[in-house]
Amino acid sequence: MATKSMNVEMLAKMFLAGAHNIEAKKEIINELNVFPVPDGDTGTNMSLTIMAAAKEVAALNKPTMKDLAKAISSGSLRGARGNSGVILSQLLRGFTKSIREESEIDVAGLAAACSRARDTAYKAVMKPKEGTILTVASGIAQKAAQMAQETEDLEVFLPAVIQYAEEVLLKTPDMLPVLKEAGVVDSGGQGLLEVIRGAYHAFLGEEIDYSEIVPNVKPDVRETAPAKEADIKFGYCTEFIILVEKEFTEKDEQAFKEYLSSIGDSIVCVADDDVVKIHVHTNDPGLAIQRALGYGQLSRMKIDNMREEHQEKLIRDAERLSKEQAEEEQVAKEERKSDEPRKPMGFIAVSIGEGINGIFKELGADYIIEGGQTMNPSTEDMLNAIDQVNADTIFILPNNKNIVLAANQAKELVEDKEIVVIPTKTVPQGITAIINFMADADAKSNEEAMLEEIGNVKTGQVTYAVRDTHIDDKEIHEGDIMGIGDKGILAVGNDVEDTALDLLGELVDEDSELISIYYGEEVSEKDAESFIARVEEEYPDVDVDAHFGGQPIYYYVLAVE
Repeated sequence: MATKSMNVEMLAKMFLAGAHNIEAKKEIINELNVFPVPDGDTGTNMSLTIMAAAKEVAALNKPTMKDLAKAISSGSLRGARGNSGVILSQLLRGFTKSIREESEIDVAGLAAACSRARDTAYKAVMKPKEGTILTVASGIAQKAAQMAQETEDLEVFLPAVIQYAEEVLLKTPDMLPVLKEAGVVDSGGQGLLEVIRGAYHAFLGEEIDYSEIVPNVKPDVRETAPAKEADIKFGYCTEFIILVEKEFTEKDEQAFKEYLSSIGDSIVCVADDDVVKIHVHTNDPGLAIQRALGYGQLSRMKIDNMREEHQEKLIRDAERLSKEQAEEEQVAKEERKSDEPRKPMGFIAVSIGEGINGIFKELGADYIIEGGQTMNPSTEDMLNAIDQVNADTIFILPNNKNIVLAANQAKELVEDKEIVVIPTKTVPQGITAIINFMADADAKSNEEAMLEEIGNVKTGQVTYAVRDTHIDDKEIHEGDIMGIGDKGILAVGNDVEDTALDLLGELVDEDSELISIYYGEEVSEKDAESFIARVEEEYPDVDVDAHFGGQPIYYYVLAVE
């Protein structure tokens, strides 16, 4: 018997299944990153984006189609991270706009929604590029429109659309030479396909154990390079109450949170008079318990192995407590800032690394969003930062090409302040932009000056390869050191210093006046001094300015002006 429509309950179930499917396969998608760098994060960004919406959907009780559409659109819009996440949020936004007034959705309604999703996403990207997630979305819309003319049966319509999406994805390497050279399909397109595959499983009534999906990812075992941050959750959900025997001060709370952060994540620490509620995910519950005993007696202890038991309710409770705590802290911050006079212009910078954070603060950044290359901040993170800066005009420095879209998306959601996104694609560009800020000039003049100056900065970054590949006419093996310029990989070697010097050789020309060096957390001061000396010897006529950046993953970030 044909299935001609779906109701809101089915659509919600399908959406949640799609979200869980990409969450389970995010590392597989990350591995499709063209550049073999240790921060290939397309899967992570798309997963975090859609899971932000999934949390809102899961919280709905007997929703209407309009309720569901709002939860999906709002959740994904504010949770969007990275270019792939922003584009996914725009696809979901367009899709939900098309269906929100319906009570049930048929084949024609789905086809129209796919078409609007495609159009909305294309409009959000200034220079759409084929061979990407946009191409797969376009293929889905095209096939959906065709199938709507041929059948009214969703059981025929859905598999045909998915099969065509798979065919389009396989063609992406023919559209983007860089994909073909690296031997991969587009990671964003793969992520979108996993979403609709998961949704289709739910439509068929299949129950998928997503915890059983394990990516075939090789660990990086080299001692000389920072390990790739794993997305595997800590194994034990640990909860208890401390019956404190003396005052549990704010200093105690901060110290205990910092300790818990060193052994786990998903931390909640809520103090109420002589009772402190603790929740942490860790691989060693005993360490958390031992430290807690220093504050008093323990009660209501509970330890669950999350790899064996379903913990959704417990996690939701922990997130709710964490959210309440964050909201309380936010209110307190806003109250402290409310007495300060509003200034004409302020700055938000995305940054990572103790040294680089400090540089931005010294140069006048009002708020630092920690994230950058290894964890792209969400649109919501941007909005929270904007709330914290008491200024009429706020300049945002994304400092990463994968964060510019999220910054622009946040800009569109702000009404009470003027937001100017300076599209800085690297940290050195961001530093150059803020250095050239003129306090006595108006916002437009500053914007024009910063845009002009960042165009004079050439950036290089030195890191290591996490897999074998062939790209930019270079044969790269796992563990090789890579020197990456603004437009591709410029140097490959086995030694960090030698590769960094080779990279500089590609950046420095006869017009170069300044070389800036920011060394990362994995580089010792002694090694940094050795490298700086070699640079000064190699380029005696160019000024060399060196700083501790403290950034992870990248041994050196270089700038040539």
